[in-house]
Amino acid sequence: MYISKLVLENWRNFRSVETSLTQRVFIVGPNASGKSNLLDVFRFMRDIASTGGGLQKAVNSERGGVSKIRCLSARTQSDIKIEIHLSNDTTHEVEWKYDIGFTQTGGGIVDARAKLKYERVYDKHSKLLCNRPDDRDKNDDKLLEYTWLEQPNANAQFREVAEFFEGIQYLHVVPQLIRDSTSFKNASSHVDFYGRNLIERINRTNKKTQSSFLKRIEKALKLAVPQFSKLELIKDDDGIPHLQARYKHWRAVDAKQLENQFSDGTLRLIGFLWAMQDGNKPLLLEEPELSLHSAVVMKLADIIHRLQTKKGGVKRQVILTTNSFDLLSNTGISPNEVLMLFPTDEGTVVKTPADDAEILSLLKGGMTIAEAVVPKTAPKSIHQLSLQFD
Repeated sequence: MYISKLVLENWRNFRSVETSLTQRVFIVGPNASGKSNLLDVFRFMRDIASTGGGLQKAVNSERGGVSKIRCLSARTQSDIKIEIHLSNDTTHEVEWKYDIGFTQTGGGIVDARAKLKYERVYDKHSKLLCNRPDDRDKNDDKLLEYTWLEQPNANAQFREVAEFFEGIQYLHVVPQLIRDSTSFKNASSHVDFYGRNLIERINRTNKKTQSSFLKRIEKALKLAVPQFSKLELIKDDDGIPHLQARYKHWRAVDAKQLENQFSDGTLRLIGFLWAMQDGNKPLLLEEPELSLHSAVVMKLADIIHRLQTKKGGVKRQVILTTNSFDLLSNTGISPNEVLMLFPTDEGTVVKTPADDAEILSLLKGGMTIAEAVVPKTAPKSIHQLSLQFD
């Protein structure tokens, strides 16, 4: 399955969004337009459905409360609404629809907790399997602080939806964290792959799969990193796993380096290539082009396309943010794979190239997505930026 449609109201930068999604999505927009916040919708759903998660943790512990999530342009509208359609990989028919609306209880000195306004789940026959608030909720208002999505005893009829959301992965490697071996102790307490928990994830993978993934990454690094010859996972005397690379030089014996000596680009490329192979649920990528040479960046879209179908022909959805001209110059990127973000006084607007006649005309004239879309999404007065320093 993949996420085929997203509808939002009052989510962070976005007062209102309704957009279709493909199995590969490129989110483009200026700084602070909400690219990361759009990705965060899917992380939010994962946080609700995850073991040890739930609505309260997703809203309050992870995001600081309803007031921090609600769009600043919402004015008197206090509810936050999320609607997600899940479709079949092959037929593209909608199999599930999950619909949630929530606000907060209390305020001020009162403990402000998230409270459901509604929760609805429809199957592929449009049968309503969950319709809250129900009679039990009306008799016990406290129940509305918990979704059925997070409760195995309540979501039996749509557990496939809960498992789908729980399987969503996010990657935004911070090289400095990977290099800090002391962060290994905290790795198991963090879900997102910001740092050391990437190596711990590799370490927990069964040896056969781990070896297969690392070999494929090794082949790629030999092409992308000069003098690189070998990549392996080792453990130090304290049992802490490390990535070790070998590099050829003028001596007969290859030089060895641990991850604390890897370049930022090497670490980020390893993280990207591992995440692309690890799992079959949606993968969220935050600016995968960072620290990489432009020649490598130009190949990322092709790598995603090739690795999407590695699991028995099941295409894995990849949703990424980027402003990279090099990445978007790939001629294989279709206009319907691109979401453009435009900040306004009433919140950020999400459009596709199909919504803009000028961009469509440029694309039909032979321009790439980069040539047609990047200038369109740039800040309107950016040409004046350097003049501020005269």
